[in-house]
Amino acid sequence: MKPFLTYILLLCSLVVLGQQKTHSSYIDLSYFRGNVALHNNDILHLIEGHPEGYILSWNKKTYGYNDWEQRYNYPDYGVTYVYQNLKSDALGTVASAYAHYNFYFFKRNLMFRIAQGIAYTDRPYNKVHNYRNIAYGSHIMSSTFAMVNYKKERLFGRFGVQAGLSLIHYSNANVKAPNLSTNSMTLNVGVTYNIDEVEPEYSTTLKGVKEKFTEPIKYNLVFRTGINESDVVGSGQFPFYVASAYAGKRIGIKSALQLGTDVFFSKFLEELIYYQSVSYPEEDVSGDEDYKRVGVFAGHELFVNRISLVTQFGYYVYYPFDFEGRTYLRIGLKRYFGKKIFGAMTLKSHGAKAEAVEFGIGIRL
Repeated sequence: MKPFLTYILLLCSLVVLGQQKTHSSYIDLSYFRGNVALHNNDILHLIEGHPEGYILSWNKKTYGYNDWEQRYNYPDYGVTYVYQNLKSDALGTVASAYAHYNFYFFKRNLMFRIAQGIAYTDRPYNKVHNYRNIAYGSHIMSSTFAMVNYKKERLFGRFGVQAGLSLIHYSNANVKAPNLSTNSMTLNVGVTYNIDEVEPEYSTTLKGVKEKFTEPIKYNLVFRTGINESDVVGSGQFPFYVASAYAGKRIGIKSALQLGTDVFFSKFLEELIYYQSVSYPEEDVSGDEDYKRVGVFAGHELFVNRISLVTQFGYYVYYPFDFEGRTYLRIGLKRYFGKKIFGAMTLKSHGAKAEAVEFGIGIRL
């Protein structure tokens, strides 16, 4: 019995050792310092110094053993933690966590990182204790983080260096007022450390291959929801509902074009209409205006594995109450569960003015 067990253990060990390693990982740590950009004159009093902090990330490298990795030049993906001191008594400090992708250019010396996550501020708006902070209306916010770095790995053993520019955006997307948000433009410098001593070879099975992809027009139905508040502090948080229908046509293995319509049921607008009708008679708002809106949009979808990036530009064709203009933007992520069902998290805005974070579920017919 013992020789048989020994044989089985030896066989399992050979199988494990013989498996081709398809990933490796590294960490990077950077210090940053910069400025809060003045995107709105109302936050001028909040810009008191040069924000600084650090960025800590874990990254998983890809080597092309899945086709999508080769199509996007072997990107990394991972998680990032950012700590920032905004050098303002009113803004305080913010800690944030993200999921990210790193994309490479110029012989993999230039890295572009895009990340989305959540942030926590220790000093949000408070009408008594912190009334000056009109940028952050809540402790919890959404955050977008982008970085462009020149990097060199393994300069000193497993250690390397990187330096570049970062943009850090904090906003709660009008979940709670006030919400003027901040954008930090910073310079960063840091080190990298490769956890694995030896890295796998890059797979190039798609090199020189012209991938052809054809698919008929697909029809999509999406339901989105969430909560938000108007810019009137204390007016209350209300649910919203969005019903969308659109046609999507794949124009290649990576991209699809979209054309469709949205119907918006935004309850905060109903409250805002009433508020303006009783508080600002000079605005000529009767209070009977319909809070519903209907828009048409054109969009683009970029497919990366089961995750895709969606961008849409819309125009309200039914617009009974004037709120932030007749055009709107939507950007966000979709995650496919099989070929038909998908989930979505998107940001809807009017230019740089966010209206809502939308959580949705849809079907692709």
